[in-house]
Amino acid sequence: MLARWQVRAFYDRLGAKLDWWGSWADPAIRDLLSNATFEAAVAVFELGCGTGRLAERLLDRILPPQASYTGIDLSPTMIDLARRRLKRFGDRAAVHLTDGAAHLEVAAASCDRFLCTYVLDLLEEEEIRTVIDEAHRVLSADGLLGVVSLCPGSTLFSRMLTGAWARLNAARPALLGGCRPIELLKLLPKGAWEVRHTRTISRCGVPSQIIVAAKVER
Repeated sequence: MLARWQVRAFYDRLGAKLDWWGSWADPAIRDLLSNATFEAAVAVFELGCGTGRLAERLLDRILPPQASYTGIDLSPTMIDLARRRLKRFGDRAAVHLTDGAAHLEVAAASCDRFLCTYVLDLLEEEEIRTVIDEAHRVLSADGLLGVVSLCPGSTLFSRMLTGAWARLNAARPALLGGCRPIELLKLLPKGAWEVRHTRTISRCGVPSQIIVAAKVER
């Protein structure tokens, strides 16, 4: 796994090219947006806001006019790009630089949608569990968790591709920014979440797992 400074450096170098590089994930993102009822959201929190491309789509086309958005990212370059992109939304949108820690400086029950796309597959398993626990803490009683990550393949071709991806990541993680296929559904703690929607979508042989889960009070 890459250290946080290595992940930051990778995404600082990638910069605005992330929008082009990440376009292959659009079908999975569309599926997430279609199944997490963002139309009824009041406050959205995104872990790993990137260039603000997804936030712009939410604020411009999907969220109610009164809804707010907060995003964090560990890359100063991404934060700068996101702030410029979201400036036109005024105080409805805020983005903040983070040190990448899994424990979040976010108030409990402060949002009703927790969004995370292609970030958990950069983290160690223990960090993933911590982020999921943090999502449970910061979501309101009726809140939804919406995540997308790379996952193991289900077809022969996708299994070969993701297997090669995992081996390359193990040998040279810096080439891929540290991301690798994970089985995210198995990391959701039992009794804490009610899975409302899950689907795997492949594009160009690269599979993504989409999960929408409702917070269950413990």
